[in-house]
Amino acid sequence: MVIELLKKALDLLLHFEKYLDSIALEYGIIIYIILFLIIFCETGLVVTPFLPGDSLLFAVGAIAARGSLSFPVVLILLPLAAIIGDTVNYFIGRWVGPKVFHYEKSRWFNPKHLQEAHAFYEKYGGITITIGRFIPIVRTFVPFVAGVGTMRYTHFTFFNIIGAVLWVVGFLCAGFFFGNIPVIKSNFKLVVIGIILISVLPMVIAWIRSKMKSAAEAPKG
Repeated sequence: MVIELLKKALDLLLHFEKYLDSIALEYGIIIYIILFLIIFCETGLVVTPFLPGDSLLFAVGAIAARGSLSFPVVLILLPLAAIIGDTVNYFIGRWVGPKVFHYEKSRWFNPKHLQEAHAFYEKYGGITITIGRFIPIVRTFVPFVAGVGTMRYTHFTFFNIIGAVLWVVGFLCAGFFFGNIPVIKSNFKLVVIGIILISVLPMVIAWIRSKMKSAAEAPKG
């Protein structure tokens, strides 16, 4: 009995979007608090990268189009949850970094890793934070590592806001305008995967170009 309850609770947590319609009708305004907390935890706590993000936002948009949720409310509330989540994650990383990375002889916790992370985020932090929003699991760790690397907070905040708005509003609008089309509704997971792949494509292309450039510049012997 207990195992069955745990299985149901886990299924509800991991696939919250499947039950969203009925929960929205049953619990009313409380659903907005639940949605806020899920997006906040998925982006703000490194221990909860498994929570639904893209699929949940797409489902919220589709359900809002059917009138079960207020579209203006989620357009304001959920980007705010994502921004606050990343901010909390950043400061957790900033607090943890100096306390962990101070072992000179350690392979994993050597202070030089902090310096490398700082240099990387100062140079590529903006695009990393923005594009990282669209990659499941990665988006949970990007702000944490930005904090560990002591990325400038003003720089981080600017791209945090841009990334959150693009990610949340993008998926909400996609769900609102296209989520109830029969062919999309019946292939929901494939649609979400497709959107993720498209969003990651620029980063993959940049990586390939970088590798090709390095190979071309390498001395031939």
